[in-house]
Amino acid sequence: MSLTSLKPLYRAQEIRAIEQLFCAQSEPPSLMERAGLAAAELARKLARNGTLLVLAGPGNNGGDALVAARQLKAWWHDVTVVFTGTPDKLPQAAAKAYQAWIEAGGQVLDDIPQLGNWGLVIDGLFGIGLARDLDSSHLDLIKRVNQMQVPVLALDIPSGLDSDTGQTCPTAIRASHTLTFIGLKPGLLTAYGPDYCGEIHVATLGSEALNLPEAKGHLLDLSVAKALQARPRNSHKGLLGSVGVLGGAESMVGAVLLAGRAALICGAGRVYLGLLDQNAPTVDPLQPELMLRPPEQVMKLENLSCLVVGPGLGQSEQAMQYLQRALQTELPLILDADALNLIAANPDLTSIVSARKGGTVMTPHPAEAARLLGATTHEVQQDRIGTAQVLAGRYNALLLLKGAGSICALPDDTWYINPTGNPGLSSAGMGDVLSGMIGALVAQSVSLRQSVLLGMYLHGAAADRLVAEGIGPIGLTASEVTEAARAQLNAWIYPN
Repeated sequence: MSLTSLKPLYRAQEIRAIEQLFCAQSEPPSLMERAGLAAAELARKLARNGTLLVLAGPGNNGGDALVAARQLKAWWHDVTVVFTGTPDKLPQAAAKAYQAWIEAGGQVLDDIPQLGNWGLVIDGLFGIGLARDLDSSHLDLIKRVNQMQVPVLALDIPSGLDSDTGQTCPTAIRASHTLTFIGLKPGLLTAYGPDYCGEIHVATLGSEALNLPEAKGHLLDLSVAKALQARPRNSHKGLLGSVGVLGGAESMVGAVLLAGRAALICGAGRVYLGLLDQNAPTVDPLQPELMLRPPEQVMKLENLSCLVVGPGLGQSEQAMQYLQRALQTELPLILDADALNLIAANPDLTSIVSARKGGTVMTPHPAEAARLLGATTHEVQQDRIGTAQVLAGRYNALLLLKGAGSICALPDDTWYINPTGNPGLSSAGMGDVLSGMIGALVAQSVSLRQSVLLGMYLHGAAADRLVAEGIGPIGLTASEVTEAARAQLNAWIYPN
C-alpha cells in the first residue's frame, strides 16, 4: 500500500510557502479573486434564498469575502456586507477587493441589521492568520451568528478556529460548510475542528499545477485498508500470527479480555493473554478460543508476532517487571494504558524505549500523553499534532494520540489524522479494543506503520458503521465495536 495518494494536510506556515510559489510565477494570479469566485459559486448553491449576509474582517480573509460579495451582487443576489476593518489599514489585495466592491455599488455596514431574511451567512472575518484571542466586538458578532438559524459558509476556516491545532480563540463560528483554500488544514479535522467546520469543501485555486513540496501531514482514507490482503485458500493459523497481551491485574481483567477478543476477532491466528491476577479465570467463557495463562508463560513463548502491554496492567512492582522484560524483547510492542503510565513515572525507561529494535507503538489518550510529556492535559490538547510529534521523537515510536481526529506521528516527523469515529467511542474499554486491533494486524504481517494507520481508521469506521445501523452513539460499547470491526474488515477485503 502506498501512502503517497493520501490527501495532504498543510499548516499555516506551509500554506504561506505555497502562496509564495504562486507569487514567484511570471504572471502571478490573483488568489483573492480565485478564492472569492469559488466562494461565490458555492454560496449560491447553498443559499436558501437570494438574500445573503457577508461578514468581512480586517485582513485577507475579509478580502476573499468582499470578492465573493461582488460576484454575488453581479449575479443579482441581495448582498449585505458587514465590514469590521479599517479601509486604509487593509493589506494591499484586500484593499483592492474593498475598492472594487464600493465601485460595484456595494455598501458596508459596521453591524448586522436587526431585520434580515438571510438565506446564507458568509463568514470572512478571520482566516489562518489569526494568532490571538478574538476581541469583544468580534466575539459578540460570532455569538450572534451562532444563534441564527441560518446556514453558514466559512471561508478557509471558521473564524476563531486555529487552523493548525483546531483550538478556539476562545470561540468560533459554527459553520455548516467550510470552503478551505489551496488544501486541507489540520485544524479542521482534529480537536474542536469537526464540531465547528461542518461539511468541508476544498478550492485548490490552481495549486495542483505547482511543484508543491511534499507535505508532512496527511488525512487517512479508505485506501489504508489495502494494507490487509485477502487470505490464500491454503491458509492456516500459523500464517496469521500470534498476539500476546500482558495485563489484567486484580479487578482489571476485563481490559485484557477486551484487547484479546479484539485481536482474535480481527484476524490473529492465536491470542495468548498473560493475566497478572492470580485469581483470574483460566478460560474466557465468551471467547474460549483465547488462551489464558500466567504472564511468565506468555513471556516464554517463541512464536509471538507482537506483544500488547498495558490493558489493566496496574502499576505494581510486578507490572513494572513485566514491562521491563517486554521492552528488552525484539518483538513489536503496542504500549497502552498502564504501560504508558509506568513509563511516565519512571524517566529512566525513556532511553530503553527509544533504543528498541523491534518497533514500538504508543497509544495514549490526552491525559496519558500529558504524563509522558510532563505537561497538563490542556497543554496537550492545545497542540495535539505538536505533542504527538514530540513524543514520537522522544520515544522513537509510532505515537497514536487518541481523541477527536486521532493523530499518528512518526519519528521521521510525518503525521496522519484519522477522520473516522464519533462520540460513541467515549466509553470504557475502547482503547483496549484499539490496541488489540493493531496487534491483530501486526500478527497478519501488516507493517507496523500500516497496522497503526489501518487500526485507528478501522476502529473509528466500526463505530461509524454501528451508528449508521442505529446503534449509538449513546451507549455504544467496546465489545460492539469489536464485532463491527470484523464485519467492516471483511466488507473491505472481500467485497461482494
